[in-house]
Amino acid sequence: MSKRDELIAKYADDLKSKCGVEPDMDLLTKVTIGCGPSIYDADASTVASSQPGELETVKKNFLIGKLGLSDGPDLDAGLAKVIDIYGSSERNKYRAVIYYLLVKHFGKEAVYG
Repeated sequence: MSKRDELIAKYADDLKSKCGVEPDMDLLTKVTIGCGPSIYDADASTVASSQPGELETVKKNFLIGKLGLSDGPDLDAGLAKVIDIYGSSERNKYRAVIYYLLVKHFGKEAVYG
């Protein structure tokens, strides 16, 4: 099993155990690949949800840049909902899991089609 496959399995486990979501493994794999080399870096592979600057970066680079959404209060609300689903007390929030939940929340699976 490759390192990427191990990480995808870890992300799927987080989705099931911490988020109560049965993952679409094909979509999760595509989202993980889309994260690029950041998944292998301990700091870049997680999202510090308690830092407003980090959430702003996710909003600008992923929601607006990658998913093509328009900026507005619904993006902040979607981010807050996803953080809540993952559990705000959960220290390690994996970027790929957050991105997967955001793709599902905003119905943007076609971006990875």
